[in-house]
Amino acid sequence: MRSSVVISALVAVLVGFGGSVAVVLAAAEAVGASRAETSSWIAVLCVSMMATSAVLSLWHRMPIVTAWSTPGAALIATTEGITLPMAVGAFLFCAILILLTAAIRPLGRLVQAIPTPIATAILAGVLFPFVVATVGGVAELPFLGIPMVFAFVLIRLASPAWAVVAVLGLGIGLSYTLELTTPAAGFALSDVVWIVPEFDLATLIGLGLPLYLVTMASQNLPGFAVLRAAGYAPPTQSILAVTGLASLLSAGAAAHTTSAAAITASICTGPDTHPDKEKRWLAGPFYAIGYALLAIGGASVVALFESFPAELVVIVAGIALTGPFVNAAAAAFPKDGDPLPAAAAFIVTASGVAFLGIGSAFWGLAVGLLLTGIDRRRAPA
Repeated sequence: MRSSVVISALVAVLVGFGGSVAVVLAAAEAVGASRAETSSWIAVLCVSMMATSAVLSLWHRMPIVTAWSTPGAALIATTEGITLPMAVGAFLFCAILILLTAAIRPLGRLVQAIPTPIATAILAGVLFPFVVATVGGVAELPFLGIPMVFAFVLIRLASPAWAVVAVLGLGIGLSYTLELTTPAAGFALSDVVWIVPEFDLATLIGLGLPLYLVTMASQNLPGFAVLRAAGYAPPTQSILAVTGLASLLSAGAAAHTTSAAAITASICTGPDTHPDKEKRWLAGPFYAIGYALLAIGGASVVALFESFPAELVVIVAGIALTGPFVNAAAAAFPKDGDPLPAAAAFIVTASGVAFLGIGSAFWGLAVGLLLTGIDRRRAPA
């Protein structure tokens, strides 16, 4: 046991939570969640991270840590006309699909068969509105936004993982300095609010299915890759089964999706955590403890963010998703191959236009796959 194990685990918690909580808040706002429902959303997600990380790490003796689906939260935040009960129905549908993927191996292979340019183009289209909204937030409050953007550009040169957390801290400090805040409520324990799901077919297809796809393509598969890169054989079926079950049990409290961690997992799986690869699994239980503490104060987190100007959340969310957007866009348009299918998938998804009540992410996937099929059938010149 080393202190580096504890430090790595708590750093991963701070980076994972602080770097993307603004995206979850935006998702909650998009589906009309109240303050109590939003705090329940965050608190139960933290409980899910705690339970799944502890179970998987202790079970497999590997540094397997989990996270909420940040791309999934971004997808939810771009939806319109969906109520919280409808969203909860989509969350349950997504969880069932993850469980089916764990139980039926061909389904997992089918997801992996989706061309990478199409999957990443859809993700880029989901993230694009957030990145663009950053410009609007900076324009509204330039004395707040400009220093945050410059700080992000400079800090990420030294530490990409800490850049967003540092920007969040700077934004909070500037908000108080510029007197942009309103009085915040005191500390309050989190409460769980259960939502009766509403199963709307258009929402299941337009939100639930894309939520499953972006979680698999942007969280679970990269999370497995991080474990492989660190020298582990990831127990993919176990991870999908445990996170799928956790997602199913937590969906009723408005918690969208639990998945394998990707970026934060790299903090816990390297030699900086422990020189002995067989001892790094100890980071998992301490990671779980960190999220347990955050679960207790979920209501206070929501109240704190409500005291800041709305532009702060917009800017932080956009900055947090800039890196994933750049990576997704780069993967969507490789140098070789026809860029049209990926471009069409990106454009349709980024448009945000719903057709037949089904969201744009689904239609982006459909158009991208259609054009890919036509491209592959085209006779060689």
